[in-house]
Amino acid sequence: MGRSTIGRRWLPLNALRAFEAVARHGSFTAAAQALQVSQSALSRHVAAVETLLGVQLFERRPHALSLTPAGERLLPAVIRALDGLEAALNDVRRPDSIPLRTLRVQMPPTFATQVAVPLLREFLDSSPEIEVDVVSPYGVGAPLTGVDVAVVYSRPMVTDLVTDLLWPAHLSLLCHPALRQRFEGADLAGFIAANEIIHVRLGEQPRHHLWTQFVRRQGFAGLSVERGLVFDTALLAVQYALSGDGVVLVDQRLFQSYLADGRLVRPFDVEFDDGYGYYLLIQPEALNDPAIALFRSWLIERMGTT
Repeated sequence: MGRSTIGRRWLPLNALRAFEAVARHGSFTAAAQALQVSQSALSRHVAAVETLLGVQLFERRPHALSLTPAGERLLPAVIRALDGLEAALNDVRRPDSIPLRTLRVQMPPTFATQVAVPLLREFLDSSPEIEVDVVSPYGVGAPLTGVDVAVVYSRPMVTDLVTDLLWPAHLSLLCHPALRQRFEGADLAGFIAANEIIHVRLGEQPRHHLWTQFVRRQGFAGLSVERGLVFDTALLAVQYALSGDGVVLVDQRLFQSYLADGRLVRPFDVEFDDGYGYYLLIQPEALNDPAIALFRSWLIERMGTT
């Protein structure tokens, strides 16, 4: 005999609020401080909703807390419901104001800094009823739990999410103009061998992965690139190249302004496509949310014109 459904009279709103806060902060202690309740009361709320559902929502280990698959499935729905309630209550409380809808948008740090953030004011000016919270985790692959819209740097993936390719990454060599001038006339292999290599970490790949793949694709057998600094983001790697030393392998599109004003140059007209790109990911049911649908349309259109 199956379990009965949970009717509205049994909806544990305080417990769900507690669950969302713990998931958002990644800690019972931090969530209790944010909600200004005791940690024991917060734990009881989360335990109550787990008992109601008959599943565990968190994996509790010493010094670590993570969502179970059931928790990851529940969290986006809880966030959307609480956001909707918050917006509706504020709308009723201030009938003369524009109702606000807050979107949580995930973007890689370099993409956010170099491309999206300079454009966000345009979106906010055209959509005053929407606020945007930007989160920028390091790494590649699947989006975080609890975001409305995610831009991720990834290879093509099989997923139930609505997926839009914003653009495929085409990696180019960039360096300071003085460095290119110093090695005027050198061939590509000689230029790489003579200069410091600047690496960008790519998820769980080996620390020199991109450069190793690049020299292999160029057919430079025996040319070692296992030297130089490794950075978590392309932005940090490029900042180091701006100091005048080293050559970096990054998506040229992210740094068009640096090339346009001459701060960086392409010492060789070569590109490297390793299969990665910037993808926009959204839950299918979220497309029914006008704010999410509007942001998706705007971002796709703007990325097509940048």
